[in-house]
Amino acid sequence: MVPYNQKNPFSYVFKFHKADTFRKLLPFIVLFCLYAWAVAYLVKEYYHLPDSSPLHKVTLMHALLGFAISTLLVFRTNTAYDRWWEGRKLWGALVNNSRNLAMKLNAILPENMVEDRTFFSKVIPAFALVLHDHLHKENTRTELFEDAQHGHIFNEIDEDKHIPNQVGAIIYKRVQKLLAQKVITGEQLLFINAELQSLADICGACERIKNTPIPFSYSVFIKKFIFIYVATLPFGYVFDLGYLVIPVTAFILYVLASLELIAEEIEDPFGGDQNDVPTDKIAANIQKNVADIL
Repeated sequence: MVPYNQKNPFSYVFKFHKADTFRKLLPFIVLFCLYAWAVAYLVKEYYHLPDSSPLHKVTLMHALLGFAISTLLVFRTNTAYDRWWEGRKLWGALVNNSRNLAMKLNAILPENMVEDRTFFSKVIPAFALVLHDHLHKENTRTELFEDAQHGHIFNEIDEDKHIPNQVGAIIYKRVQKLLAQKVITGEQLLFINAELQSLADICGACERIKNTPIPFSYSVFIKKFIFIYVATLPFGYVFDLGYLVIPVTAFILYVLASLELIAEEIEDPFGGDQNDVPTDKIAANIQKNVADIL
């Protein structure tokens, strides 16, 4: 996508060649331009159909279906954006809860407990990092678990199983160990329990978005609707526009198909596209913040 320029907010309007949707749709736009030219040539030059031809009535269908297709695209775009925004809010909550957990542990743990502080400064950000890898179905970064001081703990990680759950369990085990050693009290455990519990809650909510895509039949129906709608445009408007129906058809295809492509891209906020939630940057930010606190 073209980066937004605050100093010149309209500069991107003239960069069609750099827009993702334009590059993806360019072959179809060219194909539909040729198709619209063929229709215009046959109607105007070959068959010489008069303006009273029944084909002229096709515009009535477009008038009736225009509201339906616009409503479907609005609903489709809003649904996709809601999924993207929910994913962003979940990772925003992960940032806040990680910071809160680090600040609470910083207040609870004595300054001389360097080992435990170092442990939490590594394992809390590790949850965000492995969650990013888990949602993007990437190989878990093994350097997270190659820590000399805590290697015996991180060696418990089985990369064939649910890694975020295992990292969350490691945090719970260390907290329970501190409770047994009476480093922290039961009241202090309740004090940090909300942040500990939120890790699994956020992971589950992200997985719900990731593993529940928009129904395939619904997405295919909209694509078919757009195709038929645009494909019939030249037949109805060639009588009024002549060969101008070619750029008009191309522009309408670009607008309608771009809305569908944008919705398809953002409906999975963890898909790795440029416009998806930047979970890798958020995870790196959590890592820096927690290290600063502890």
